[in-house]
Amino acid sequence: MLYRMLKRLIELGKIEGLEERIDVFFAAGKITEDQYNELMESLRGRI
Repeated sequence: MLYRMLKRLIELGKIEGLEERIDVFFAAGKITEDQYNELMESLRGRI
């Protein structure tokens, strides 16, 4: 569920501060490494 929300925020362009939040969620074990990599790739494509 968290992964889908983060993906949607990227799609909507609401990316301010999102990279740091994704890092925190990954460090806390809330998203998998594959999800982290996909989100970061999508995010970097929007910056």
